[in-house]
Amino acid sequence: MDAVAHGETFIVTRNGTPIGELIPLRRNRVVTREHFAGVSANAPVMDAARFRADLDSALDDTFQDPYDS
Repeated sequence: MDAVAHGETFIVTRNGTPIGELIPLRRNRVVTREHFAGVSANAPVMDAARFRADLDSALDDTFQDPYDS
């Protein structure tokens, strides 16, 4: 566990067959504005009105009192 805490990754095997991977958690990862812009550069353009319509059709936003039977 100390090795994982220091950044090492391990392949977990069962009878010699890989079944998983033990990796350190990423904590306090900061994404710079430049990195975000670069990754987002090829993202499709989103139509806000269509997105809102999709949400409205998928969600029931009526209020239901949890104390009503």
